[in-house]
Amino acid sequence: MNAKTYLYSLTLLAFSACDSAPKSNAEPAGKSTPVVAAVTAKAADQANRTATTAMDVYALKLRALDGESQDLAQYRGKVTLLVNVASQCGYTPQYKGLQALHAELHDKGFAVLGFPCNDFGAQEPGSAKDIQSFCTTKYSVDFPMFDKLQTKSGAGQSELYALLQQSTNKLPNWNFCKYLVGKDGKVIQFYASGTTPDSKELRAAIALAMQ
Repeated sequence: MNAKTYLYSLTLLAFSACDSAPKSNAEPAGKSTPVVAAVTAKAADQANRTATTAMDVYALKLRALDGESQDLAQYRGKVTLLVNVASQCGYTPQYKGLQALHAELHDKGFAVLGFPCNDFGAQEPGSAKDIQSFCTTKYSVDFPMFDKLQTKSGAGQSELYALLQQSTNKLPNWNFCKYLVGKDGKVIQFYASGTTPDSKELRAAIALAMQ
């Protein structure tokens, strides 16, 4: 085989290789296929749903003071005031105002929810039975009371207060701090211990949320 014939053969082989190479199905850069676009949209929707649920107080199930499981979904469509309570605190007399607030607005779609905690000054040392007896005997409390929990961040923090922290970037710094929660389960506002149940600010916010 002379040089000319050899070069001609190589050229034919090169063209043959190009013709037999698989064609790319890739879309132009920056353009997604319908399948990829659909998957991406579904993932984004799921992420949004997850984020929404994570901020929804009424998506939680907690344990009541009597030990029974309570689904907070029962409060959907209502406005609630979540309060970390204690029996031996300087703010304990707020139980009276909280009960009055609950009694006044309960039939209009509002509820106070009490969450005993022993995080501050060890001022809620008693058992569930002790807490129930104290609340009902001294302040005639009949608004829902839940099992003692931990509000502080870290190991042992309750799921509820982890959510409240995530929603507001605020946690109680003492007993009787309050979170106002709207009909959709989203936190509207945080109030420190010094905001009393009959404060004009709190009452106005509750009235607005109940509209």
